[in-house]
Amino acid sequence: MKDYELTLQVMLDRAVSQFGHKEIVSEEADGTTHRYTYDEAADRMAQLANALDELGLEMGSRASVMAINHHRHYELYFGLSCSGRSIHMTNHMLPDEHIVEIVNEAEDEVVFVDPAFVETVENVADQFETVEHYVVLDDEVPETDLEPIQSYEDLLSGHETDYEWPDIDEEREAGICYTSGTTGLPKGVAYTHRNIYLHTLTHSHIDVFKISENDVVMPVVPMYHVNGWGLPYTATLCGSKLVLPGPKTDSEQIAELIDREGVTITAAVPTVWREMASFYDERDDIELESLDRVLTGGSSPPEWLMEKFDKEIGAPIYQGYGMTEAAPNLVNTMTTTEVKEELDESGRYQQQMKPGIPAPGVQIRLRDQSGEEVPHDGESSGEIQARAPWLIDEYYKRPEATAESFTDDGWFKSGDVGTIDEYGYLEVVDRLDDIIKSGGEWISSIELENELMAHDAVEEATVISVEHEKWDERPVAYVVPSTDDVTADELRTHLRERYPKWWMPDKIVFVEQIPKTTTGKFNKKALRDDFDEEYDGLPLEE
Repeated sequence: MKDYELTLQVMLDRAVSQFGHKEIVSEEADGTTHRYTYDEAADRMAQLANALDELGLEMGSRASVMAINHHRHYELYFGLSCSGRSIHMTNHMLPDEHIVEIVNEAEDEVVFVDPAFVETVENVADQFETVEHYVVLDDEVPETDLEPIQSYEDLLSGHETDYEWPDIDEEREAGICYTSGTTGLPKGVAYTHRNIYLHTLTHSHIDVFKISENDVVMPVVPMYHVNGWGLPYTATLCGSKLVLPGPKTDSEQIAELIDREGVTITAAVPTVWREMASFYDERDDIELESLDRVLTGGSSPPEWLMEKFDKEIGAPIYQGYGMTEAAPNLVNTMTTTEVKEELDESGRYQQQMKPGIPAPGVQIRLRDQSGEEVPHDGESSGEIQARAPWLIDEYYKRPEATAESFTDDGWFKSGDVGTIDEYGYLEVVDRLDDIIKSGGEWISSIELENELMAHDAVEEATVISVEHEKWDERPVAYVVPSTDDVTADELRTHLRERYPKWWMPDKIVFVEQIPKTTTGKFNKKALRDDFDEEYDGLPLEE
């Protein structure tokens, strides 16, 4: 029996009818704070839908949104999708040619853009094939050559705050994101209303993120990055107070927002929380007392960081696992009862550093290079394959990529290498593209990275594979030190406490910063190119 379609309209209606008075707080680029309620946000979403009708944007059409986390971006999440259109959450940090490629492939008809990114759009607008209108997400339009163009507030002005939302099939596309494209052009991942609704439900599960109406949710992770990890939708469905940090993303600003707004749950990549740990030690006026739990992903946080947040701040860090194709989450992040009962404190931290067990509705398996099942012994590794009701079954307009990424029996091939232990906990040990094959044996770049970052004198570290004329590939580490006196020999000694000699990096390069991709991950391709240019490969001349 299907009583009604699982659409974002249902999600929005629940927020308005049950929690219409709850607050949405948005930090603005001009330094002000915008506050309104779910009820008031829904009125503006209705105005937006009426304005889109007047623009001639038909059902099924798409609009690109290049924006940071603020209230207008939030309105576009629902105003577009609930009216039968689709939101293309566009990463403005992509290379120009990638922006052109994805906007044209998605056939976006309108571009909504923050004032700060107008120049980015100007640089490529003459290559857009389907865009017919530009809207600046502000009160007014800056000086620009883009046309036709108007401000978001002018677009909404004069339109009714009532709108008769159309009947929508839950299988209708609600939004589309594109993969980061570090190894080629980005691939389109289209989400249906049903995909997003079911994914959102898992976030309120007690063993996943346990988000409820009592929470104050602040996604620091950009809303253009895999739906802001789904948190804007989750806050809406649960009726949580939602805090959108806008341009405030450094440690001091995030900490002040947590204290001022009583944030209980927040999410960002590990780099943000490493910086926050240092900042917390430096400032006596930052309390973070309201913070209950922290979500992270993209890479594993070191044990010292998890222990600090747990014991000193009182907000355990939970690492998720997912991908753009899965909207993004696939695992439970909370520690299971069995682990709590059987392991000591250090063992529990080690488990907490792993993403966890499959979330309700998710199935995960490991397969070796011959396609055989891998034992769940915590040691044997294989490619992580998954399926879930919210995981896509094809890439948009990319049949070749679809064929490469799915097994014959319908499982998605993640390209990640992992292990599953006796408790069912998944651990990601590397990317297939990044794992180091040295003399016929595998070395995990992720394990080396985590152990390097566990050293007190290391701020950040990443490990790349470099071609070697004898061993095929060897590891090279790039390290951002937190002190001036740390040496490569000291770090190798630290690594030798856990790993064999043949795992040791052939070279440790100290740098001021490590380049990152547009989604905050270490840019290993750029580092490999830099290494080849500077050292011309391995072995190094003595």
